[in-house]
Amino acid sequence: MKENGLGELQELVLLVIGNLNQDAYGLAIKEFMKEKLNRPISISAVHATLQRLEKKGFVTSEYDKSTNNDRGGRPKLIFTITAHGEKTLSEIRSMRNALWNGMYDLSLNQ
Repeated sequence: MKENGLGELQELVLLVIGNLNQDAYGLAIKEFMKEKLNRPISISAVHATLQRLEKKGFVTSEYDKSTNNDRGGRPKLIFTITAHGEKTLSEIRSMRNALWNGMYDLSLNQ
């Protein structure tokens, strides 16, 4: 997926952000990937990926205005997919669907 500037991990994190909607912050992304995708990832890898996605213009970030006492009053940094990110994901999905639709039936080879 390098043509569009996304590696596999970046694509997955972008899709997870889309699934989490307004609750897309570092720890929530890490937990989602572990629980839903069975793909454990370190929090530092999540943060590095989020920084790359933001630098490339696929996401934006904004601090959650509501403080949370269980975080010591520190706000969460919430990530949102940009229009560029949505367009890129749509292009990736179309490409993958076209490839899957053109693929021969794998079950015939068993």
